[in-house]
Amino acid sequence: MTIRNPILPGFNPDPSIVRVNDDYYIATSTFEWFPGVQIHHSRDLVHWRLLTRPLRYAHQLNMLGNPDSCGVWAPCLTYADGLFWLIYTDVKRYGRTTVGGASGASLRDFHNYLVTSPSIDGEWSDPVHLNSSGFDPSLFHDDDGRKYLLNMLWDHRPGTSRFAGIVLQEYSVKERRLVGERKVIFTGTALGLTEAPHLYKRNDWYYLLTAEGGTGWGHAVTMARSRKLTGPYELHPDIHILSARHRPDVEMQRAGHADLVETQAGDTYMVYLCGRPLRNRGRCTLGRETAIQKMVWSSDNWLRTLDGKGLPTVETPAPALPRGGDKQSPPLVQRDAGSANQRLCRCDFDEPQLPIDFQWLRTPWPEELFNLTDRPGFLRLHGRETIGSLFRQSLVARRQQSHCFSAATVVEFEPEHFQQMAGLVCYYNSTKFHYLCISNEENLGKHLRVMSCVPDSTQADAFTPPIAIASGKPVHLRVEVDYERLHFAYRVEGVDGKWCWLPQPFDASILSDEATAPGLPNFTGSFVGIACQDLAGTLRAADFDFFEYTERPYRATPCSGSAE
Repeated sequence: MTIRNPILPGFNPDPSIVRVNDDYYIATSTFEWFPGVQIHHSRDLVHWRLLTRPLRYAHQLNMLGNPDSCGVWAPCLTYADGLFWLIYTDVKRYGRTTVGGASGASLRDFHNYLVTSPSIDGEWSDPVHLNSSGFDPSLFHDDDGRKYLLNMLWDHRPGTSRFAGIVLQEYSVKERRLVGERKVIFTGTALGLTEAPHLYKRNDWYYLLTAEGGTGWGHAVTMARSRKLTGPYELHPDIHILSARHRPDVEMQRAGHADLVETQAGDTYMVYLCGRPLRNRGRCTLGRETAIQKMVWSSDNWLRTLDGKGLPTVETPAPALPRGGDKQSPPLVQRDAGSANQRLCRCDFDEPQLPIDFQWLRTPWPEELFNLTDRPGFLRLHGRETIGSLFRQSLVARRQQSHCFSAATVVEFEPEHFQQMAGLVCYYNSTKFHYLCISNEENLGKHLRVMSCVPDSTQADAFTPPIAIASGKPVHLRVEVDYERLHFAYRVEGVDGKWCWLPQPFDASILSDEATAPGLPNFTGSFVGIACQDLAGTLRAADFDFFEYTERPYRATPCSGSAE
């Protein structure tokens, strides 16, 4: 069997992988989206399913006010002593993007925490604050039972390299804190921006894996090793064991931020993040995704790709492992990134809990934003702050996981004035979205229009002309995305027999890391979902009956496609 990459399509960056007996788990970053940290499960490295998000309470994570692309960065998931150990960063301030040697100071706030649980999908402990010296923390369990925290060290001072190396410090389980001296064990290579450390022990060697070059086109996986935990560390003969930075022809770009796992048979696999840019835009609307690749240990005790070329590959051999299974679990699926098959996901909101595919932004108190119990069979959103608010905005969305998809919903919403809005949104962050929203104005009455926030235009926000619609009727809303092309349609129930297409095409490529004003962080991916605002503060609600998301083949004329 062959594994086809990416194994976790859509916004699933910074993978950390662990095997516990026959089960494999990957933890990925969630940034400002709540609950925090995504954990996927597999028994064969081919088929994966979203299992849980462990950071779901206010005492574990509260991101109200966190800037875009801050929040939960780079989790590290390990297993030792009968416990799962999860390390994560909560970034509170990003500042402006800087490069090594920049003239000004760059002040940032990174808080690193540890939580544990005996069960991967159970309740997790209260967090232990470890340090705030940098990001990408990782926990190493040495074979003598001692534990060590690694992270990149942030140097805010003017004229210095911001990425000041990888630091290591012992963690005391008994005292629940870091002890002993903090020591820089690796300062990186000339490529710079050294981050994402993971440490392994094999054949009496300590192997250090890091990411370098930044998480864009220059990204790379770097390996070094030492006989001593604290170094000095010698570089791999090839220095970087995986990168696409010199190969624009490779389908999966931005490869880096890797982690290793060993199968039951002793084979080594490496997970890493990657991006699949739109061919005629060079933008990764799906965000940074997770891929996996079989690796091999050479006779010189260094790790290399199977062909020795050090390039990310769309396909890699799967291990010969038993699938096993859990009767309580949904079926595992392999998502073929190149498949032309149609894949439908429909949520009718019949259960009292939000389906696991959906997330919201920042707040650990979702009951302030939405519920599924006031009107059974509907998701009710309470109108809150502006779309893009860093505090309480009622927006519930799921990841875009294919370059071509359709999404649809139906909403019952009767706004009283122009400060009340609700509808269907394609969202990246507060500065990048397309929002098909219903509202009300004095001279027009109930109507809909598209509000766009465009980061690479002289006009940051844009509105289409309003279209009057009938009151007292459910309104069906629909979006079709084909690579960089985005089209909206609507249909008023009992009034419109067919879909009414808005005449304007929209640029879906702005929903990407690469589309940005200078100096801003962009580390997430495109979501599609539903939203509601009441800027008067009266909590006007909107009821959504279902949400449908369909991955499909490319359509040259999407406005002619049928959808009920």
